[in-house]
Amino acid sequence: MTADASPTVAFQGNPGSYGEIAALNAISAPLGTTVNTLGYPTFHELLRAIENGEAEYGVLPVENSLMGAIHQAIDLLSDTELHVIGEVVVRVSHCLMALPGVELRDIRRVLSQQPALDQCTNLIKEYGWHPIAKHDTAGSAKDIQERGARDEAAIASRRAAELYGLNILKEEVEDEAFNYTRFMVLSRHEPLPSDAPHKTSLVFAVRHTPGFLVETLSELRGLNLSRIESRPRRDRAWSYLMYIDLEGKASDPQVALALAGVLRKASYAKIIGSYPMALAPVE
Repeated sequence: MTADASPTVAFQGNPGSYGEIAALNAISAPLGTTVNTLGYPTFHELLRAIENGEAEYGVLPVENSLMGAIHQAIDLLSDTELHVIGEVVVRVSHCLMALPGVELRDIRRVLSQQPALDQCTNLIKEYGWHPIAKHDTAGSAKDIQERGARDEAAIASRRAAELYGLNILKEEVEDEAFNYTRFMVLSRHEPLPSDAPHKTSLVFAVRHTPGFLVETLSELRGLNLSRIESRPRRDRAWSYLMYIDLEGKASDPQVALALAGVLRKASYAKIIGSYPMALAPVE
């Protein structure tokens, strides 16, 4: 995918977060230019920044290999008119960090975003630290740096330690090494044509009739579904939306025929995007 000179990519969180790492790797900038990143406190503000032109692109986390779907982000995809033009998969490698001179024996509390704390329970239990949930992993590192807290440590990325002048006490402190977060790359514009392997994402709802969901899903037979998930509809009690990721481009004959079949049967349907898939994670 190509980009304008010095493109700006929005992300949720503080500099040094895994969202910023995704933003830095979301698009291919022309030689000699750099990618600018802008952090926003919430997913809503991130999307609004793209919609109003503050940023050309944005990265929205939709799934973690250990924790599963990020439901708020997925729900927002059904509402926004932005286009998904790609995806980035980031390897989540947590580091334990503290102010210079602080040692493990000095630490009483450990700060991070709740999912990161949940992914590092073995370390926290080993030392008997009190976990404190914060809004953002990198924000935890920033908070310790600003307050000069010498009895606290943060769990965040190596980049966060570098940005906020903290020492890394331990690396790869997550309980499971297979820890990746998938981000969708959003834009006001449709993706440029590409021969790269594609993924197509869609959301749909069906009538509450026995067997009708299975009948609708049968339209996708023969395709490789990489994700399928149901979410409650926010405008109708006890009604659900189905979110599907499948391999293939929406314009491929077999995929196009299957999508047309779903659109005919569904009471509501939206193709979220058809975009080049991430072939390798960002380390």
